[in-house]
Amino acid sequence: MTIQHTQDLAQIRAMVPEMRRVKCIHFIGIGGAGMSGIAEVLLNEGYQISGSDIAENPVTQRLTEKGAKVYIGHTEQNVAQASVVVVSTAINEENPEIVAARAARIPVVRRAEMLAELMRFRHGIAVAGTHGKTTTTALVTQIYSEAGLDPTFVNGGLVKSAGTNARLGSSRILIAEADESDASFLHLQPMVSIVTNIEADHMDTYGGDFETLKQTFIDFLHNLPFYGQAIVCIDDPVVRELVPQISRQVITYGFSEDADVRIDNYRQEGQQGKFTVIRQGKSDLEITLNIPGRHNALNASAAIAVATEDDISDEAILSAMAGTQGTGRRFDHLGEFETGNGQAMLVDDYGHHPTEVDVTIQAARNGWEDKRLVMIFQPHRYSRTRDLYDDFANVLEQVDVLIMLDVYSAGEKPIAGADGRSLCRTIRSRGKIDPIFVPETDALPSVLANVLQDGDLVLTQGAGDVGKVAKQLAAFELNIDKMSQDS
Repeated sequence: MTIQHTQDLAQIRAMVPEMRRVKCIHFIGIGGAGMSGIAEVLLNEGYQISGSDIAENPVTQRLTEKGAKVYIGHTEQNVAQASVVVVSTAINEENPEIVAARAARIPVVRRAEMLAELMRFRHGIAVAGTHGKTTTTALVTQIYSEAGLDPTFVNGGLVKSAGTNARLGSSRILIAEADESDASFLHLQPMVSIVTNIEADHMDTYGGDFETLKQTFIDFLHNLPFYGQAIVCIDDPVVRELVPQISRQVITYGFSEDADVRIDNYRQEGQQGKFTVIRQGKSDLEITLNIPGRHNALNASAAIAVATEDDISDEAILSAMAGTQGTGRRFDHLGEFETGNGQAMLVDDYGHHPTEVDVTIQAARNGWEDKRLVMIFQPHRYSRTRDLYDDFANVLEQVDVLIMLDVYSAGEKPIAGADGRSLCRTIRSRGKIDPIFVPETDALPSVLANVLQDGDLVLTQGAGDVGKVAKQLAAFELNIDKMSQDS
């Protein structure tokens, strides 16, 4: 399906003149990855943007430099000039800005509703699934950019080649990560939808019912027009089960023999994955992917499937795959750091579901077989730790050394037995490894000084603030060398 992408931004704006009545768009939680991306695109479209967050961060600083008015802290005065207020599900309804907006009859809309408005008159490509959304979105973006199509993109993480998680392009293409965590992706009406996989996560949204979650993904795909395309991973057993229920054109990808876009002969060489992509009616592609892991080969094949259907050149596809720098905090190789006993390799990863942690461990093992794997893991949310407790224990005991931080609550109240200490106790009882529980990150330097060896691969893992630990290690701000000498 070849689509003409030459419609310019002025034409798109002309289709929605009513949006010009909106003078100021206010984002509550503007420093978050999902919210900031939409804010930046709208800012670049010429809208007045304001927003608030509990603390300043590099994202809020970037938006301020671009002209947004960013408030630190939430007060009712922050929405006084707003024409509309955008919120995510992370924001409590009792937030004073939401209360003030509703009292003043200022429309309050969810993040996905604003994303849907951006997508309405564009050629939308939406990427959904439990795992792999951010990387797949980045890879689709990279291919379309390499082809000279200058897409708009809104991603849930940093697209390293672009230096940002969102950008306003000049064409009518919009590539966006679609969030199933609150079912808000049902607001989107794209032309192409990717589903990478479906697993039990965010089950509170779905009343604890996996069948409801599956039906929601079917509903998402049925938001496609009858001429739209569903690009789905046939390797995933749940996706395979749902394919007969999808009443849109379906294109499958994966390692499976019956995939329309099939991966063959995968091998990993350090940071790179190399494999063949076999396509129906097209020549095979010999791919060098500049990010490791079989899971990333799947993400890449999803992007290749979309690009192939859109008649993007093989040259652009090959160049994008070989040149990708990946996404922030997705097997993010941060270099080497001094340990006091030599040097260790540092990788930072956002994965916080057992499946995500497992594929990251496998990528590390396959690329660096000679290295001892030391993981600093931070569980994310008490509810997820409770619901997937045994799965976490099974996955985490695969590393050589496990340093466990306590749960990053993400606003949740503690749940008895669903914390880092309990998880350590369970893993220790199995006898494979002896995890080290570190309740406060201040104690990390002394712990690391005692366990690290020359040549280790250190993996900081989780969706909370463990990423700050990785940055400190990369910048030598955690003085392990000094701690080692003092001990």
